[in-house]
Amino acid sequence: MYGTVARMRLKASAEPRILELFGQYETLNVPGYVGLTAYRLDADPNNLLMAVVFESKEAYRANAESPEQDARYREMLELLETEPQWQDGEIVYRS
Repeated sequence: MYGTVARMRLKASAEPRILELFGQYETLNVPGYVGLTAYRLDADPNNLLMAVVFESKEAYRANAESPEQDARYREMLELLETEPQWQDGEIVYRS
């Protein structure tokens, strides 16, 4: 499995909309998509960590490079104060 973890800072009052966007991912039937988990940080509730899981690096890359994902990303950017900080990598353990 493969995925990414992103740190993002939300604009004020953007959380309901970004959670709605995250929920939409579940309905898109993106090939290889396994799931998404988002964390609101205790230290600052406008900071989120998002972890996304794909079946493989190839499936992750195909989605990341698709025009559809680019459009979704641009919609998400409208809700953020700055661009997310991304960390991609192989998932070595998942329960």
